[in-house]
Amino acid sequence: MSIRLLLVDDHAVVREGYRRLLERRGDLRIVAEAGTAAVALSAVREHAPDLVVLDLALPDMGGIELIGRLRQRDPALRILAFSMHRDPLFAAQALKAGALGYVTKSSEPSVLVQAVYRVAGGERTLSPDIAPELAMTLLDDTPGPLHALSPREFEVLRLLLDGDDHARIGERLHISPKTVQNTHYQIKRKLGARSDIELARLATEHGLGRG
Repeated sequence: MSIRLLLVDDHAVVREGYRRLLERRGDLRIVAEAGTAAVALSAVREHAPDLVVLDLALPDMGGIELIGRLRQRDPALRILAFSMHRDPLFAAQALKAGALGYVTKSSEPSVLVQAVYRVAGGERTLSPDIAPELAMTLLDDTPGPLHALSPREFEVLRLLLDGDDHARIGERLHISPKTVQNTHYQIKRKLGARSDIELARLATEHGLGRG
């Protein structure tokens, strides 16, 4: 039986590249593609894929937030994050949100293919370039403070650092500005930041907001 895949990436050329790579395997079938989170949510309802290969950088909603939304709608859905971010912080948050695997876009093509099969089979998997760093982070008795954030808090912080206000973040994440404001407060409380300037400094020191 074939594994039915949904590809989510806002770059059509990138999607075409890994569509061709994956469809070389006779048992992998791309049933839909999406360039935004909104289209991805609709595609999951319409096509019921077995597995979603999902970029974290989407124009309308962060990929980590989308992972959580997809898992809420279908707890059995398997998700593989495929991202340019090599910071273990992003991998940890993607896994916390519900992804089973995380592969960086700098990985060899064979790594992506193998990860698709492993995640489809219910296995956790990480690309070799990030697995040792993530393992050390998780074993660290005092991991960085950003690891204490929930996936929602992480996405809100990332958007705050991008310069979005509460209204814009609420629009992008499909939550109320009041919820964003409360989340903003919780982030500062968890990180011990007394101001937004201090919050931005702490986030940058610990790897977020450096591109």
